[in-house]
Amino acid sequence: MTALTQHAEQLSTTTLLRFATAGSVDDGKSTLVGRLLHDSKSVLTDQLEAVEHASRSRGQEAPDLALLTDGLRAEREQGITIDVAYRYFATPRRRFILADTPGHVQYTRNMVTGASTAELAVVLVDARNGVVEQTRRHAAVAALLRVPHVVLAVNKMDLVDYAEPAFAAIAEEFTAYAESLGVPEITAIPISALAGDNVVEPSSRMDWYGGPTVLEHLETVPVSHDLTACHARFPVQYVIRPQTAEHPDYRGYAGQIAAGAFRVGESITVLPSGRTSTVTAIDALGESVDIAWAPRSVTIRLADDIDISRGDLIAPADDAPAVTRDVEATVCHVADQPLAVGQRVLLKHTTRTVKAIVKDIPSRLTLDDLSQHPAPGRLVANDIGQVVVRTAEPLALDAYADSRRTGSFLLIDPADGATLTAGMTGASFAAVAEPEAAATDDAEWNF
Repeated sequence: MTALTQHAEQLSTTTLLRFATAGSVDDGKSTLVGRLLHDSKSVLTDQLEAVEHASRSRGQEAPDLALLTDGLRAEREQGITIDVAYRYFATPRRRFILADTPGHVQYTRNMVTGASTAELAVVLVDARNGVVEQTRRHAAVAALLRVPHVVLAVNKMDLVDYAEPAFAAIAEEFTAYAESLGVPEITAIPISALAGDNVVEPSSRMDWYGGPTVLEHLETVPVSHDLTACHARFPVQYVIRPQTAEHPDYRGYAGQIAAGAFRVGESITVLPSGRTSTVTAIDALGESVDIAWAPRSVTIRLADDIDISRGDLIAPADDAPAVTRDVEATVCHVADQPLAVGQRVLLKHTTRTVKAIVKDIPSRLTLDDLSQHPAPGRLVANDIGQVVVRTAEPLALDAYADSRRTGSFLLIDPADGATLTAGMTGASFAAVAEPEAAATDDAEWNF
């Protein structure tokens, strides 16, 4: 067996952790990411040589590991639109997909993209500056997106003489704030990304700290990809009807199982129509199976010929979500143009896109004290707030706390297709009271 084959088999038995990094400008996020990649031996030789050469040309004796991720910064300086950069690396204990999100305030919306599928978020704080508004915003986004694990990396400890009181004060303030948002697990780690303290190797200069390094925590934090325990949901993406001599009567509904599992013989409901039937076959990769789990892509066949099209949702008959045209949600506004009451939008939920109107914006979140600013009238870029949207057609949504896939949606500008807002249905932060929606008259609506 070759070394390459052994390495491939080893990786196949390790778990995968998706995590996102966030931090204010100059908090050292690029250096931390570079340090993780370098010290985990995930940097190619030619990449490291290029960094060393660039560092020497700047008069630096040691390689500047931030240059490993400086491609994004260079693009931003050229005025190119920046999105989340994904990086892959692995250790013998675990594989990682890192969503590296920009630190500027105007790019906070990109953290929504990076953290939407993450099981863990690393929030960087400069030990000299402590918790700032952007730190609170990142914590709020992580809580809003139900990221189960948050790491507070208090960076640049070398610039505060590795003092324990400086770390303890920041950790206490951030933990209290994050817990008030309902973040279930917070781990604070004092680090110096530049010197490598507590990033991969334990620091001899902070012997007062007895917890894990950043990489050790990433390697050992429990993660679960078990979507089979969730409510079974199957958004229909495409209807397959070959109508050939070989398959004259074949009718299948193709898509990716969003959550749970489907079995042959199971009674199902098709939403929003409410029609019922029974699963007669499940086709996967050209062969029939008796059961299929998320996130597998399959084709489901039913006992009855039902009018089903793209955007419909198949669910177990005894566990179907409620259907509604009034969507109440917490949103993060990501577009430069504001979102206003009365605005016409498109709402995209799984594979279904419908016309909608912003019926109300009951409140906007104030990050300083987590208070709700009532009736702001509109949301601007990076705002987090409550909205009520009226759709032209009924939708089958779950609470976001129950299902990230079927509890989320996008609001889209019908004029140019630009994404305006990312929404999460149901309760927002576990410990924050929901504002009461103002009473409205349905007679005002055109649909």
